[in-house]
Amino acid sequence: MNKKILIWSVTAALAGFLFGFDTVVISGAEKRLQLLWGSSDMFHGVVVIGMALWGTVIGAFFGGIPTNKLGRKNTLVWIGVLYTISAIGSALANDPITFAVFRFIGGLGVGASTIAAPAYISEIAPAKDRGKLVGLYQFNIVFGILVAFLSNYLLNNIGENAWRWMVGVEAIPAAIYTLFVLTVPKSPRWLLTKLRNAEAVNVLKIINPDQDPEKLMMEIKDEMENTVPNENIFLKKYRFPLTLAFLIAFFNQLSGINALLYYAPRILAEAGLEESSALLSSIGVGVTNLLFTLLGIYLIDRLGRKQLMYICSFGYIISLSLVSAAFFFSWEGSAMPIFLFMFIAAHAIGQGTVIWVFISEIFPNNLRSSGQSFGSSVHWVLAAIVPSLVPVLFSTIGAGMVFLFFAIMMGCQLLFVIFMMPETKGVSLEELSKKLIK
Repeated sequence: MNKKILIWSVTAALAGFLFGFDTVVISGAEKRLQLLWGSSDMFHGVVVIGMALWGTVIGAFFGGIPTNKLGRKNTLVWIGVLYTISAIGSALANDPITFAVFRFIGGLGVGASTIAAPAYISEIAPAKDRGKLVGLYQFNIVFGILVAFLSNYLLNNIGENAWRWMVGVEAIPAAIYTLFVLTVPKSPRWLLTKLRNAEAVNVLKIINPDQDPEKLMMEIKDEMENTVPNENIFLKKYRFPLTLAFLIAFFNQLSGINALLYYAPRILAEAGLEESSALLSSIGVGVTNLLFTLLGIYLIDRLGRKQLMYICSFGYIISLSLVSAAFFFSWEGSAMPIFLFMFIAAHAIGQGTVIWVFISEIFPNNLRSSGQSFGSSVHWVLAAIVPSLVPVLFSTIGAGMVFLFFAIMMGCQLLFVIFMMPETKGVSLEELSKKLIK
């Protein structure tokens, strides 16, 4: 593999580290903030927790605009700035509304990163390595999650303002990332869509010095000639990739993954673990996520996207059923971490590794940012709704019913994988466009 491509991919994928850290760091502080500000379950879930998620929705919904207009690289730079501002502002907040506003700003960065980073990496990666390189984004997400859980555990007992340190420490990696991403080149495929051919050729020569850049440029131009000016992803011919993006994002969140990550300590406490044990078990969730994501990245270009989704669907159904049964039958708390680790392993090796790779592959070059935006928006609308409802649902219908619903939805995901999902491994982006656009 070209070392420069690897370095650029890792750099862009660091946006995922900040995504993972920002998303999960709140799990160590959320109970303290609810007590500190005396928030009701509804206000706490919808405003204090939910505003970051709605920021993510807005970032995903509109993130395709700067990703297309400014370019993948420039958008990634602004994402780093948003993360930095959010971390500092959240740490200094003295009331729930100010806290929610700065968390909303961080959410904008999270949402936009799910578009810009996978799009950038997929457009510089050779077809044979595209899965593992785009998968680096997901690896960094789970690495950020693990570091956030570990950071929360280490900062838990430093005093009444521990929560400020928990959310504020993110400013350090955010600033470092922003400086690093300034060093990567612009995406050659984006440059070609903007008719900046000379710049694109220079980047293509670096990406693959053994291949004639003119050949790839002709393939990309052939694809562009079959497009209509100012067209959008909602045209009839794009219905199939649009449906694929919707369904993989829909099932990703209806697994309950974000609900678990946001409320891991609370869920484990509900199962009978003490607070310190719950926080420590949360680190186990992060380690499991990281290890099985690495396995997923190793396998994605070997077994393919569809095979990993088969594995994860069966793993989801078994683990979620066990978690539900544990709550229904009041099994001992010590068993709950094992069931949750099984769930995390199933997610990491399948949906976690596949989703951003798959969505970045199925749309043509000129509409990739719009397609990414659509898939990410579906993902984050549900990611905002589901965790926001968790405190209320746990106190009304109970945790057992919540996890049973998630298990049933994963049965539906299995049907999607069997009957609809195509295999995309090892196929060039331009060839995939020909196959999926009807």
